Amino acid sequence: MYSNEDYLIQLLVEAGQLDAAYVQEFREAMGDEHTIQLMLDRGDLNETVIAQVSAQNAGAELLDLQNTFIDAALADRMKLEDSKRFHAVPVADDGSYLSIAVADILDVETADSIPHVVGREVIFYAATPTGISHAMTQLYGEDGGIDSSALTVVGEAGAEGDSDAPVIKMVSGILVDAFKMRASDIHIEPLETSLRIRNRVDGKLVDCASHPKKLLPAVIARLKVMSGSMSIAEKRMPQDGRIQVKMGGKDVDLRVSSVPSNHGESIVMRILDKSALNLGLGQLGFFSDDQETFKELIGLPDGIILVTGPTGSGKTTTLYACLNQINKPDRKIITVEDPVEYEMAGINQVMVRTDIGMTFAAALRSMLRQAPNIIMVGEIRDKETAEIAIQASLTGHLVFSTLHTNDAPSAVARLADIGIKRFLVASAVRAIIAQRLVRKLCDKCKAPATLTEKEIRMLNIDPALMEGSTIMGPVGCENCRGGGYRGRIGIFEMFIIDDEVRHLINQNLSTPQLRRRAREFGMRTLREDGIRKVLAGATSADEVIGVTMADAE
Repeated sequence: MYSNEDYLIQLLVEAGQLDAAYVQEFREAMGDEHTIQLMLDRGDLNETVIAQVSAQNAGAELLDLQNTFIDAALADRMKLEDSKRFHAVPVADDGSYLSIAVADILDVETADSIPHVVGREVIFYAATPTGISHAMTQLYGEDGGIDSSALTVVGEAGAEGDSDAPVIKMVSGILVDAFKMRASDIHIEPLETSLRIRNRVDGKLVDCASHPKKLLPAVIARLKVMSGSMSIAEKRMPQDGRIQVKMGGKDVDLRVSSVPSNHGESIVMRILDKSALNLGLGQLGFFSDDQETFKELIGLPDGIILVTGPTGSGKTTTLYACLNQINKPDRKIITVEDPVEYEMAGINQVMVRTDIGMTFAAALRSMLRQAPNIIMVGEIRDKETAEIAIQASLTGHLVFSTLHTNDAPSAVARLADIGIKRFLVASAVRAIIAQRLVRKLCDKCKAPATLTEKEIRMLNIDPALMEGSTIMGPVGCENCRGGGYRGRIGIFEMFIIDDEVRHLINQNLSTPQLRRRAREFGMRTLREDGIRKVLAGATSADEVIGVTMADAE
């Protein structure tokens, strides 16, 4: 991959990225060949650092191709075989110059050969080998380090003979690329003149590819066929479906939603990662003290436990983790969901179907005749559902559910707003947990950091708490695609409804008054829990400030 290892190693030593003595010892032990690749494999180097040093020496700009939009039309500017040969991809064309990114910006032979091969004057940019592979997938739909043949559609007959069809390869490439990126959603969006592909990774949308608009009907039809339940003929009405695929031996479900837009049908696919079912409370983001409290709550014989927060804050994942932990052979667990996102062994799951009258309330009423120990209601949306859930909790059932409120104490007012008397809320609810998701610092590259005066002021951190803390900040490496973050964890606000709090609820206190008293009783706010995770080096101050702006006081 790298043409002149000795020269590159010298540059890395001069840049302080390698120690000359260590390199000599390494070569004596491992041999002189492929030193850089061996160091990459061992973790002594990462390709982002190599690209940065090479770009600086060559006087070239470094491009992050994993987060760069590249027009699919540029595939015509350079043949796939030439892209493979030179580890290079075209990234822009202004009519005068063709901009090309290369994995080895210091390779003189590559710099001399490419202009002749493409027949254009060229401006060169530096990139990492991983970035080049990612861009090749965008442009050519193959050979970008992702094996689309590893994907098969569960229950699809006769697809094997057509697996080489261009649209099948393209759609498979889109899905596999998303899995490799750890995306939670895939957005296939028709624009005026192109088809845009974006993936949501750790809560952030990333441009992944752009294709000619003419491919839209074939791509939409292929996805509808894969779902097995969506109509290819219907293009004017929204549709929902589900796709089950095997990727590298792993079962993955995709929840598909199609909506007609002004430029054609838009599709969003939610990737349902079943590994979330096996997450422990620590992996969700609970510290040890909160874990013990939460384990006590989910071990109660009756009552309601509510998880609150906006859409996308991880409420469902938390509920499933709870059910997984208490799913024992001696307990009957029934859920009612809209829709059923994850299929769990040993649990009876019911899907809401409002078109035939199977609402949350109707399903919940029927579930109680099944003599369950534990019930999960996907969401409390109306008075009828809330009343049945409360009645179930007061007659010996443990009920889990969610509400859309910004913080935990607000859930009391929300239930009152939909018509539930406060004394019933006080009697039935055992705890309300508000949560948000923050990006987790990459474990491979995070580095010690110091909070700025502004961050300390905005978070209102007691300087005494910073003594002995492990504050870290984002850096960026291959593992996190250069962003400095990989994965997400929760921050939590746990509002325990004990006898004192029940008395306050019955006094009809306003939400601000209830929140103030709850804090006096020891409730830790979302921001305060986030601060604990900043001081522990799990996330950054920027992340906590961004997701808890409403929590600032």
